[in-house]
Amino acid sequence: MLEAITTFMNDYGWHLLAIVGFSLLMLVGLLLIIAYLLLMDRKVWAAVQLRRGPNVVGPFGLFQSFADLLKFVFKEPVIPAGADKAVFLLAPLATATFALAAWAVIPVSEGSFFGLIEGKWVISDMNVGILYLLAISSLGVYGIIMGGWASNSKYPFMGSLRSAAQMVSYEVSIGFVIICVLLLVGSLNLTDIVNAQKTGPGTAMGFPNSLLDWHWLTLFPMFVIFYVSALAETNRPPFDLVEAESELVAGFMVEYGSTPYLLYMLGEYVAITTMCAMTTILFLGGWLPALDVWWLNWVPGIIWFLVKVVLVFFLFAMAKAIVPRYRYDQLMRLGWKVFLPLSLVAVIATASWLHFTGTAP
Repeated sequence: MLEAITTFMNDYGWHLLAIVGFSLLMLVGLLLIIAYLLLMDRKVWAAVQLRRGPNVVGPFGLFQSFADLLKFVFKEPVIPAGADKAVFLLAPLATATFALAAWAVIPVSEGSFFGLIEGKWVISDMNVGILYLLAISSLGVYGIIMGGWASNSKYPFMGSLRSAAQMVSYEVSIGFVIICVLLLVGSLNLTDIVNAQKTGPGTAMGFPNSLLDWHWLTLFPMFVIFYVSALAETNRPPFDLVEAESELVAGFMVEYGSTPYLLYMLGEYVAITTMCAMTTILFLGGWLPALDVWWLNWVPGIIWFLVKVVLVFFLFAMAKAIVPRYRYDQLMRLGWKVFLPLSLVAVIATASWLHFTGTAP
């Protein structure tokens, strides 16, 4: 018996424990980062409106997110009498779970961390990582539809219908933008996508590897389309039609409070962070330094990755603060009549360029 256990542990056990340990480490780190990204979101919004924002709980309001967490956890969950109780409670859990599951394939760095960790910093280094991300991000809409339907109220139902239509509409253009990047890289593995950005227009002109080699420059129109589509995909302003206060109160979350509401909010911010990470990997060189010189290479890749994610999140926060909300018909027109044709043309143009110049990977 003991021999069988030893054999199992040697063959599978330690590997399994390493995956569980790294998953927990990633989860805790992600939740901590999201707590401060949420604070940053509120602070940026306040700064644009010449306010101070959260500044009471802890120094400079640094513990505000944790106070909000405790507030929601200790509140009593109220379930409407006419609601489908099982689906009503399952919906926010599904949204948060799907959002967190996306991080199983996102690499945050590669190589050494002061000699402590070697290799790829990812839970599952899948060959079709980008496909998994696209699939998981589209599953998030199910939680919203379930919540809107189970609430048995007209505002949540209308909000969830809007959300479904909006997320499906913008996933199409996101998919085509990703195809443009994949054509340049020749791989669906996320680590390969980052490493492909070590060479590009900058190195072709004789410069060392720098931000000139990243895909944001070669595919700049696609970078803009991806950014705007990511805003719509995650129901962020100016595309927050799902929870437009002026029309639908809080959209699909009207009947929610306490921990279920907290799970919806968590799912929303994890999805936003995932989109920031995808933008970083696809267009901003992932964990590569801004310039390939020794004193920047000394900074660990995880730090570069985090800096870029925060930078993209800042763009998300600024869009919320300074852009007025779109009308629903404008939102749909932008997705189907502007972004879809543009991204289709971009795919054809990228493929043609690679074919005729003979530079396809």
